Amino acid sequence: MVIVKNRSAGIITDGFLWYFLCLFPCLIVLSSNEGWASTRSEKPNVIIIFTDDQGSIDLNCYGAKDLITPHMDSIAKRGIRFTQFYAAAPVCSPSRAGLLTGRIPRRAGVPGNVSSHHGKSGMPAEQVTIAEMMKQSGYQTGHVGKWHLGYTPETMPNGQGFDQSFGHMGGCIDNYSHFFYWNGPNRHDLWNNGKEIWHDGEFFPDLMVKQCQGYIKKFQDKPFFLYWAINVPHYPLQGTEKWRKKYSHLPAPRSKYAAFVSTMDDCIGEVLKTLDELKLRENTIIIFQSDHGHSQEERTFGGGGSAGHFRGAKFSLFEGGIRVPAMISWPGSIREGEERHQLATGCDWLPTIAELAGVPLPQHQLDGKSLKTVIDSPQAQSPHSDFYWQIGKSWAVRKGDWKLLGNPRDTSLKGQLTKEDRLFLVDLSKDISEKQNLAARYPEKIDQLKKIYDRYQRSLSE
Repeated sequence: MVIVKNRSAGIITDGFLWYFLCLFPCLIVLSSNEGWASTRSEKPNVIIIFTDDQGSIDLNCYGAKDLITPHMDSIAKRGIRFTQFYAAAPVCSPSRAGLLTGRIPRRAGVPGNVSSHHGKSGMPAEQVTIAEMMKQSGYQTGHVGKWHLGYTPETMPNGQGFDQSFGHMGGCIDNYSHFFYWNGPNRHDLWNNGKEIWHDGEFFPDLMVKQCQGYIKKFQDKPFFLYWAINVPHYPLQGTEKWRKKYSHLPAPRSKYAAFVSTMDDCIGEVLKTLDELKLRENTIIIFQSDHGHSQEERTFGGGGSAGHFRGAKFSLFEGGIRVPAMISWPGSIREGEERHQLATGCDWLPTIAELAGVPLPQHQLDGKSLKTVIDSPQAQSPHSDFYWQIGKSWAVRKGDWKLLGNPRDTSLKGQLTKEDRLFLVDLSKDISEKQNLAARYPEKIDQLKKIYDRYQRSLSE
């Protein structure tokens, strides 16, 4: 089967496949805690909850002791929590491109952050997104929240496979005025299906909740895919009064960040409640992931988030910049309350969704691999023998426990980097905090990992 994106229309076409699927709906065999449980004729709904600038350990279930996150934790309790999960990039746009296309960001045409200016393009329109893949198989497709992958009709959500879209196109907004939160000039940024709309003074997280709930209720009798790209806890840190009071005992900026995280948790809880009330939870795959590590920029008061014992933060390819919380839940169909320690990445969600939902993959090179065998068994091997990241001049390769960074940047300032650290080699099994550079001691490992880096570079130029 061949899935081809119609570049002018922004959709996927395959007449024979569509005809076949309409006549003969697939029966999908699904796994449960007891093994292979039952055969379903209905397709599962899929919701991706993609948070923004959330630190590596900033949930209770990932080790935070000073945060209140019961609703996010409930996804782990009713599903599987990954402990070695990596974002596709340590910054917003390329991480989103990796998630939505199943391709490393450079292959997806998004090597770094795209412009937040109206009229500027972003991810090339010919890239095939999860939304286009799902739409081809009869799914309703919706986007709510942040986009940051293009600001032209063909690169905004409705041009990339989403039937419905509500949110902001740039990198960040003030949550009450909905103006771009950066340097001037001020630019309003709130859109519904490509048309500018105004909700002066209304709290954007609440608007997102209403949109998600309305979308779920509207399409509860049809299979739907919802990409909820929450712009929280990205700056500006605008938690609600309830949580500002609750965390007033914490030092700043942790108090401001914590209030926004728990505000986000409340929002997620409202949407999960809607699924339960409509009795959709057992037929809905919920995927949760942060787009990368926490920010230590001035706009977030110099920090607030936490990577725990990991080195690095947003913009860095040390673990704290790319190792992120990630979970998947599908009650009654996959195991519950378990952990998976295999290496996995944000690029893996597209092929994983395709396999779980029984929909065909795009017929071009993917860097993501289905995680179904890992989801089914804690003993399964990671589908990746190695993986590669790059942002600007910084790059990293991991194979097994060994990781090589080129031109590393430490935005967490947990150590001094010198010219001798231009190549930084780490054995993660012995040094998870990436404090000691082993490059001088293991030249053979440097050669091995550089060959993997070179292989990825060749594949990107082919």
